[in-house]
Amino acid sequence: MYALIDCNNFYASCERVFNPSLNGKPIVILSNNDGCIIARSNEAKELGIDMGGAYYMIEKDLKKHNVIAFSSNYTLYGDLSQRVMNTLAEFTPEIEVYSIDESFLNFEGFELIGGLNNIGKNIKATVFRNTGIPVSVGFAPTKTLAKLANRIAKKNKSYNGVCVLDSNEKIMDSLRIIKIGDVWGVGRQFEALLNNNNVYTAYDFINLPEDWVKSNLSVVGLRMQKELKGIKCISLELTTDAKKNICTSRSFGRYLTDKSIIGEAMSNFASRCALKLRKDKTVCSVIQIILYTNRFKLDQPQYFANKTIHLDVPTNNTIEIINYALKALDLVYRDGYRYMKCGVIVSGIVPENRIQQNMFDNIDRSKHSKVNNILDTLNNRYGADVLKVGSLGVAKQWNLKAEKLSKCYSTRWNDLITIIAM
Repeated sequence: MYALIDCNNFYASCERVFNPSLNGKPIVILSNNDGCIIARSNEAKELGIDMGGAYYMIEKDLKKHNVIAFSSNYTLYGDLSQRVMNTLAEFTPEIEVYSIDESFLNFEGFELIGGLNNIGKNIKATVFRNTGIPVSVGFAPTKTLAKLANRIAKKNKSYNGVCVLDSNEKIMDSLRIIKIGDVWGVGRQFEALLNNNNVYTAYDFINLPEDWVKSNLSVVGLRMQKELKGIKCISLELTTDAKKNICTSRSFGRYLTDKSIIGEAMSNFASRCALKLRKDKTVCSVIQIILYTNRFKLDQPQYFANKTIHLDVPTNNTIEIINYALKALDLVYRDGYRYMKCGVIVSGIVPENRIQQNMFDNIDRSKHSKVNNILDTLNNRYGADVLKVGSLGVAKQWNLKAEKLSKCYSTRWNDLITIIAM
């Protein structure tokens, strides 16, 4: 049996962990630069607030209903996600982290140890005790059915957050009430096609001829149908595929024309790419930068630039990658434009123990390696960017607009909650 554990309204729940006064109040989370709504609490959903709505267009209406808006705090969300996953890993050795707020777990053979419903209740209680994040748990014989069971556990309060589909009768009853559009892997095009063929529920779908499904929905659709019938076709992904490229890019909090400020942003993104390479014990042989104006402002001059540099020797050295990124910026930067976004992409990634050396290389790589080790050690111990390259700057005038950002309660000493004993 597989389990799918999903954090309930994850971003909103993260904000509530350290601010209990938000419990029961409508909350929305905004995208980068406070642009659009990307997450909502149940209370906000009940008010009819749509996903993807532009915040500036509905800000007044949100205030009328006392809706509380937060800028995306990915540092907080990422840390709490890791704590949730660490807790889930205590229950079984086979775990697939599917997204920031979802994981599949393998509970094959656990049916005999206290029953899956009791295990689900224990998972819910333990995760909430350890992290403060509420979760829903769905058990089923396949990953697709586990997603379906989790949806039922979340939507139907009578299940108390745990749904176990451990018999054919339970599976069929569930398939009859699930709309085909709510099945994992069914997009709008598939849903429209199936609706046009009188398929409205998951139960209707499993009763379609397999030849028709394969012909119209390809092997992907056939695999989905078999999974809904309880036939395992999708296994857990217990290992992460090696990255083919790493991209770090952001829109600026305001238009930029000053090359030096854009250079600071580019240096920061290059530094992040280098750090990710070292964490994965890999190196890159290609560095690409991008620099854009705002393509939605048609009344302004438009400029979209990118530059690719191929390295003689693959590297994960922060200083080296920053230098290449800034050289590329020198080649593409043009005066007279209002820039809105830049980024750095590294590719040609291979393990760091498979570097092909170059006899004409004049960089002291041993020295750079020692510098990077010191950089990483100090930043891991005392916090990100405690020690950094000077080109990263201090003021960060290019930073995202985040006027409603909550504190980094769990990762920054200055943001720790102070409790005063009465």
